[in-house]
Amino acid sequence: QVQLVESGGGLVQAGGSLRLSCVASGLPFSTYAMAWFRQAPGKEREFVAGMRWADLGAVFADSVKGRATISRDNAKNTVSLQMNSLKPEDTAIYYCAARRVRLCTYSYECDYWGQGTQVTVSS
Repeated sequence: QVQLVESGGGLVQAGGSLRLSCVASGLPFSTYAMAWFRQAPGKEREFVAGMRWADLGAVFADSVKGRATISRDNAKNTVSLQMNSLKPEDTAIYYCAARRVRLCTYSYECDYWGQGTQVTVSS
């Protein structure tokens, strides 16, 4: 049984930082591309950042480029998202997602999802 468990969300003031983590189990983590998506109230789920498994190449949405970094630790089956200079528009539920081999940048492409962690940025 595959499980993705996110942590690290919370309430932060604008300009602050958060580090989200996702621990995966039940899958060969090192061969899965990992991604972060987010969904704000009334909006569609959108891609935030992702990391390929083979070359560890990272991809970022324009909305977070320069403010986010993504990393993975295959020994710990963990992928992390560091978000800096947070803005109120970053407020959303953040989801961890996995896709075998290829990175998913659209939600329909992802194979597995976590339950999400709430990030709220106050102005």
